[in-house]
Amino acid sequence: MIATIQPSSLKGDIYAPASKSSMQRACAAALVAGGTTVIRNPGHSNDDKAALGVIQALGAEVRAVEDTLEVKSAGVHARDSQVHCGESGLGIRMFTPIVALNNTPITVTGEGSLVSRPMDFFDTVLPQLQVETSTNQGRLPLGIKGPLQPADITIDGSLSSQFLTGMLMAYAAAGAKNVSIHVTNLKSKPYVDLTLAVMKAFGLKVPENRNYESFYFDDQPVRLNTNVQRTYTVEGDWSGAAFLLVAGAIAGNITIKGLDVFSTQADKAVLQALMSCGAGMSITPEHIEMRKLPLKAFHFNATDCPDLFPPLVALAACCEGTTVIEGVNRLAHKESNRALTLQEEFGKMGIEITLQDDLMIIKGGTGLKAATVHSHHDHRIAMACAVAGLCADGPTHIECAEAINKSYPDFYRHIGLLGASVLIN
Repeated sequence: MIATIQPSSLKGDIYAPASKSSMQRACAAALVAGGTTVIRNPGHSNDDKAALGVIQALGAEVRAVEDTLEVKSAGVHARDSQVHCGESGLGIRMFTPIVALNNTPITVTGEGSLVSRPMDFFDTVLPQLQVETSTNQGRLPLGIKGPLQPADITIDGSLSSQFLTGMLMAYAAAGAKNVSIHVTNLKSKPYVDLTLAVMKAFGLKVPENRNYESFYFDDQPVRLNTNVQRTYTVEGDWSGAAFLLVAGAIAGNITIKGLDVFSTQADKAVLQALMSCGAGMSITPEHIEMRKLPLKAFHFNATDCPDLFPPLVALAACCEGTTVIEGVNRLAHKESNRALTLQEEFGKMGIEITLQDDLMIIKGGTGLKAATVHSHHDHRIAMACAVAGLCADGPTHIECAEAINKSYPDFYRHIGLLGASVLIN
């Protein structure tokens, strides 16, 4: 699919998409906590659909009820010998330890870029918890046979905090007592906060967070009630909304609704970058108004929020001067190697990007050129190019534009509702 974005001015109101970080965690928590969960504002991205497929394979029943989802679960009891995580990095990292709660062999699979992502983390950690594992030289498919037995372990959090999310969920489900998960080099701490908040909302045992260096499960029992009924509302997504906020800052006057300004989502930090560059912005608990103003270069550390790199590159391209973004080392194991992909695709649009150690240096204010770019099958690259295309000197043609379905399938429709000229072929 090719999406063509014409230079456009934006105006109007829009609701942020549902957070797939919140949605996928809610799916996992609904499964392991048991009972009946009504999920309000459910997401419908490909990653969300994959999470729903996983929990059904692991024993949950899911049905749509008007504009909500109802999940019924009696705990983790796999009904299939294979679990498919689609192309979701969070999904496979979070659900694999939960899969390991079963005492039957289960194969975990994925597709797209997930097939090439490293999975040797599980080969190293899960055997310490009495789980048998096998991988294809550190890649998928992943063979798992539990049941997982909680114990004191140390894990490396430098690649992603998503592994820790899965371990925390699995330990809670397994009734962990007097054990700790020690973590070194933990990245993306806000996402861990989100995990702990979701666990608390679902009545799961929440470990003591000891300065993000260890998470201690005490000896107090937590009884899960499979007859309980609960309601959970999925937050608006700061990751997807970041593209809308940047679009408003560079191309018009828009209002974004449905975002929790007190959220623990890491990508809420986009507000800091927007403030730093002088964006026109008004924030209330109900909505955020963005208006176009002259923008200046900024310095931002994205180590804990690497998904912000693509929208911030689109922002930096429209800022006068040289912008520096830290945290490039977090970009290698995404849907694409985003540092190189952003450099290549924005280079086609006339923006010079230099990579220096852990820094990305963007020369902005030089003007965006009409170009044909490629998403590299990466949802955030497609959206970043589309947002930048609003300010180009001609049409921006985005090849493999359907990549947005992974996280924000309504993106092109939403910017169209705000006045962007979008043609889909």
